[in-house]
Amino acid sequence: MKAARSCAQCGVVFEARREHARFCSGECRVRWNREHLTDAAAEERALEWSLTGMRDVTERLALCRPEEDGVVAFSAVAEAVWWVTIIDARLIRQYMDVYDAVLADHDLAQRAMVEGTLAGLRFVRNQTSNDTIGTDLISPPAGTRGRGYGVPAAWRWNRIPEPALDELPEEVRSWEHTRYREYQAWLADNIVGDVFQRATGFLNLAAARVTAVAPH
Repeated sequence: MKAARSCAQCGVVFEARREHARFCSGECRVRWNREHLTDAAAEERALEWSLTGMRDVTERLALCRPEEDGVVAFSAVAEAVWWVTIIDARLIRQYMDVYDAVLADHDLAQRAMVEGTLAGLRFVRNQTSNDTIGTDLISPPAGTRGRGYGVPAAWRWNRIPEPALDELPEEVRSWEHTRYREYQAWLADNIVGDVFQRATGFLNLAAARVTAVAPH
C-alpha cells in the first residue's frame, strides 16, 4: 500500500511504500542527515546500543521460565516487540536506501517473509502497551499449563479477529489493515522465537551494512 506525503527534505510529494518513509529519495535522506545529524559517530553508537538491547531481550525469550500465571512471558514478548519495531522504524527513517539494498539481496519469497514479519510485529505493538502483551495474542505450548508454561520463545502466536479500526483516520486505518493481514500471514500459528529470529536476523544485517558504508 502507498500513501502520498511530502518529503521532509525537499517538500516534493511522493508515494510512500512504508509507513515511516520520510524522504522521496536516498539523496534527500543523505542531505537531511548531513544537516540534522551533526555527529554521525554518535548516531552509529546509538544504533549499536539499540541493537544490543534488542539482542538481549530476544535472547532472554529462550531463557526465562514463567511460573503460575505466565505474566513474565507476556511482559518479555512485549519488550521484544518494542525493541524490534523501534529499530526497524529507525532504520527506515534514517537509512532507507541501505535498508532497501539489504532487502534486495533476498529473493522475493524471503523479502515477503521479512517485510511481512516486521509489519505483523508492528501490528502487535499497536495492539498492546509497552509493558505487556494481550493475552489473546500468544499461548503457551500445549500441555504446559500448571507446569511452568515453558520459555516464551516456545509460545505460539494466535489467530485473532481483526480489531475495530473505524475510528482511526483513513490513512492510518489502511496501514493497520495491511499490518493485520501480515500478522495473520506471518505470525499467526508461528512459534514466537522463530518470528523474532526472522526479524532480528534481517535487522542485524541491515545495521551491519549501515556501519560498513558509513564514513569514518
